Amino acid sequence: MKKFYTLLLLTSTLHFAHAQMRVGILGGPQSSSVVEKNYIPDWENTTKPFYEKRGGLHVGLIGEIPLGYSNKVFFQPGVIFSNKGRKYQRYFDTTKVKTDTLFHSSTFYTNYIDMPLNIAVKLPLSKKTNFLISAGPYLSFFYGGKQNFETRDTNNRYKQDESSIQTGKNPNSVTTFDLGLNARIGFEIGNVLLTGFISQGLTNFYKASYDGTFKHKVIGASLGFWLNKRVILTNDQDHDGVPDKSDACPDVPGSAKAGGCPDKDDDGVADAVDKCPDVPGLPRDRGCPILDRDHDTVLDDVDQCPDVPGTFKYHGCPIPDTDGDGLNDETDLCPDKAGPIEFNGCPIPDTDGDGINDKEDKCPTVAGSIATKGCPDIKKEIVDRVNYAAKRIFFLTGSDKIANESYSALNSVVAILRNDTTMKLMIEGHTDNVGKPATNLLLSQKRADAVKNYLVQKGLDANRLEAKGYGQEKPVADNTTPEGKAANRRVELKLSQQ
Repeated sequence: MKKFYTLLLLTSTLHFAHAQMRVGILGGPQSSSVVEKNYIPDWENTTKPFYEKRGGLHVGLIGEIPLGYSNKVFFQPGVIFSNKGRKYQRYFDTTKVKTDTLFHSSTFYTNYIDMPLNIAVKLPLSKKTNFLISAGPYLSFFYGGKQNFETRDTNNRYKQDESSIQTGKNPNSVTTFDLGLNARIGFEIGNVLLTGFISQGLTNFYKASYDGTFKHKVIGASLGFWLNKRVILTNDQDHDGVPDKSDACPDVPGSAKAGGCPDKDDDGVADAVDKCPDVPGLPRDRGCPILDRDHDTVLDDVDQCPDVPGTFKYHGCPIPDTDGDGLNDETDLCPDKAGPIEFNGCPIPDTDGDGINDKEDKCPTVAGSIATKGCPDIKKEIVDRVNYAAKRIFFLTGSDKIANESYSALNSVVAILRNDTTMKLMIEGHTDNVGKPATNLLLSQKRADAVKNYLVQKGLDANRLEAKGYGQEKPVADNTTPEGKAANRRVELKLSQQ
């Protein structure tokens, strides 16, 4: 029988190699027990507590075959020699129990060839480390075993008996085959396996002299080593990037454009059917080139502009630009009239029709003249009213504080500017030559600012107003006379269009 299992182990190893699967060896310590159920009265209390686990070893081969192209799920069969069984050991207190037996022990040691058939999943933790978990059924073949009985009585008489465990249907024999479930969990670090496992038998493997069921249970740890490189399952046998199901030449690396077949000139026509395999061409011309000097994909034989890139729609010529404004007719909203890109090829509009386009017209919705940049001319009567008001603006002597009698004139200016929002106002401050020029310049600026601030307080937009002080630089009269100096101390208001 042992020769049979040795032959089975060798046959399995050869099968692993032939299948080109990944093969490894593993082994390690384990603890085995027998899960027993029977109908013996009070057995749970008088006998079961004295059963012990058997320490043992396991060693064998493990294989690995990838399932699917993810290379994360695997079929992992194995052939593993495993120690199983249990111990029994009991000491009797003769002062409490009427018996001549002081000590009784027995061992039930069995050895099996286990063949786990697991499905494994690997979860990458790093480039070389995977978390491994596997589970599945196992087939177990009895390899051999022995039973040992030992007793010692109160007269110090010692008795020992040892026998081999037999297979068959007779009492105190085991079945040849066993079936169970097992699971394994741990880590794969490069070619090293560090795992723990548990297995539980499902069949009654032992026929005792009394009614009962006996099932193996094993817990252990394994150290393993892969003996060859990992087998990578791929759907691209020739590794050319074209999946086999779409590859017309699955055994020969090729070009994706040529359906996975060799294509030396990379024109998308496989060499086997390419009439010009060394020169790129077109599929419609069986891989041979036809001249296209301007490279616009319109061949020279039908290209009306063979030296200038164009489009099929215009027979190989560029898209026309009828009005010559730099925008071709297909994007030009006014293809017959030149215009800038900003206005999609159309002329710049002149909303008020004054001959000045809106882009340059300061008053695009009101007709004006070139002199006023598209805004209407300011009427003379309004200019006169503003000039009249300017002459009624007075300040306290040597100060930028506006005199009370000036408010009426300033309010009339506010009304004029409110009535026509297109106008802007320049406020100029001037002084006579009494005092230092720098002091006069500062005073004139403050007086101009004071006027501007008053107008802003009355609700006018500050952006329409500008204040500028000129000091004594622009006299309008002779500063040698009191009258001339009075005329030079003034504020001028100058209207303009925006």
